[in-house]
Amino acid sequence: MEQIIIHVDMDAFYASVEMRDDPSLIGKPVIIGAPPDTRGVVSTCNYEARKYGVHSAMNIKEAYRLCPDGVFLTPDFRKYHAVSDQIHAIWEEYAGAMEAIALDEAYLDVTETAGTFDRARGFAHEIKKRVLDETGLSCSVGLAYSKIAAKTASEENKPNGYFEILTAEDFVNLMMDRDVRDIYTVGVKTAEKLHAAGIHTMRDIRENSSDVISMLGKHGQMIVDLAYGHDDSRVVAYRPEDAKSISRELTFQEDVFDFWLLADVLLLLSVSVVNRARSYGLCGNGVSLKVTYSDMKGVTRSKVVKYCDDPLTVHREAVSMLEEVSTRPIRLIGVGVYNVTPARAKQMTLDQMAGGKDSDTELDKAFEVLSKRYKMDLVKGGDIGWDNLHSLAEHMRTHRGQRGSDYTIYCIEQAGLERVLSDRDGIQIVSGHHPSDDLFLIAPLFFDMDVHHVRAPHGE
Repeated sequence: MEQIIIHVDMDAFYASVEMRDDPSLIGKPVIIGAPPDTRGVVSTCNYEARKYGVHSAMNIKEAYRLCPDGVFLTPDFRKYHAVSDQIHAIWEEYAGAMEAIALDEAYLDVTETAGTFDRARGFAHEIKKRVLDETGLSCSVGLAYSKIAAKTASEENKPNGYFEILTAEDFVNLMMDRDVRDIYTVGVKTAEKLHAAGIHTMRDIRENSSDVISMLGKHGQMIVDLAYGHDDSRVVAYRPEDAKSISRELTFQEDVFDFWLLADVLLLLSVSVVNRARSYGLCGNGVSLKVTYSDMKGVTRSKVVKYCDDPLTVHREAVSMLEEVSTRPIRLIGVGVYNVTPARAKQMTLDQMAGGKDSDTELDKAFEVLSKRYKMDLVKGGDIGWDNLHSLAEHMRTHRGQRGSDYTIYCIEQAGLERVLSDRDGIQIVSGHHPSDDLFLIAPLFFDMDVHHVRAPHGE
């Protein structure tokens, strides 16, 4: 059966939400992202800012150079998620299947619910009106015979636009003499390869089909198919429970060389990852670590860990892997779980039945120590959300020099267990073995002391 697909894309979503909530921003270039004097990128910007050449994913300092008089705002993800829930609820009413590919964008398969393009056209205009009436925001809508044609259509008349491409012939006629970069799925690097081969337009692709396939393989075949208007991809409703991995990462505003700070930040990331997995009824069976250095070179490490369903397990394994990587200035760190499977009921241990410590109690204790160490408030058992993860990590980075002086670090050295004391930043470094093997392995956060290997490469 012929498909009937609607693609909906909100117009400059984050910026539009901010302008809706603060009308004084209307008419001004609004740029959402990192502060302009910090490391980061543009998340999005309104159309006034785009006139200056600012665009999504641009380095924030470059955006400031192009538009110094712009209004720079940091993202409010809680607010954006709340609005996203509103618009998704509207869209779902019209779709047999909805594939949300971002907070502000989705494909709607209305083949069954509309039945004809005439009725689907009515759906499209009704969606635009309801989104505007119920949220105060505009969206652009494309109606087409396929997913990629619908995506192309929604881009035609932005902002607040509507366009339709009802047949493959219509798609080809529209795109024939446009640059290959305008074909959805053709990225910058692919376009560069095609341009280098003298292939600049969709017409060129049709005239050099075998060369394109030879050069790009399966992706090349897909591009050639699109050049003839062929696209049989289907709308697939996203289900979180189908995820294969779940991860979180963050970029520091300044490179970090402090191992213990990185270990502490890994706890926040571990909590965020596990809470997200739990919200979907999932758990991981492996832990991964990602590190990117100041020179943009990166490493990843992973370890199989059966049923790692609590933050402390994930954190312990992540810290263990961090010990194995080169200690150079780090700009980005991330942690994840993989081989994700449905969570299952977990039996209580004998210690727990006897009133011993469970993982939640240990996590609360860890949060207490972090709160004291960095002079900040962490809610016991609270979620570390995407919106506050970066701010917490930055607070820790900028306050790490204020850590208390009551930390003892126990280490094992190859040459026996003699006791060696040194005063370094108020931290007592002791050679020897702490009574608890668990504490020794964790780097920890669970008592008012750090327990970890003393590593020579800390730059001192």
